[in-house]
Amino acid sequence: MSRVLAALAIGLLFGAGLIVSGMSNPAKVIGFLDITGVWDPSLALVMGGAVGVFAVAYRLALKRPKPLLGKQFVLPERTRINARLAVGALVFGVGWGLSGFCPGPAIVSAAFGDPRVWAFIGSILAGALVYRLVARVGPT
Repeated sequence: MSRVLAALAIGLLFGAGLIVSGMSNPAKVIGFLDITGVWDPSLALVMGGAVGVFAVAYRLALKRPKPLLGKQFVLPERTRINARLAVGALVFGVGWGLSGFCPGPAIVSAAFGDPRVWAFIGSILAGALVYRLVARVGPT
């Protein structure tokens, strides 16, 4: 139960941070990504702050023998950049640039009932389904 409550608290904190920072507003995100138009650099401060906090917290967490609510740390085994990772990052970036949403802020924004957000979430689910079908057929 403590893991569920911790996940809920962290999710609420994350969602509140997305709303306060403006990352749940696609117009703000597109303004940040539009470097040739009327560029809004404010999200660079948000991302820089997030990366800074993560870097410190990550180093401190790994000094512990195990996570607070888990049995062991599970770190990525693959560290090389391959074509699959690069194509995935490209598709993610294009989707983010076209819509102004990445998945986390889209889920937060879904609570406000905008049908464009629900279309985006539907697209995420469709993309995940296509990936699962392609991953079964193609090389991994």
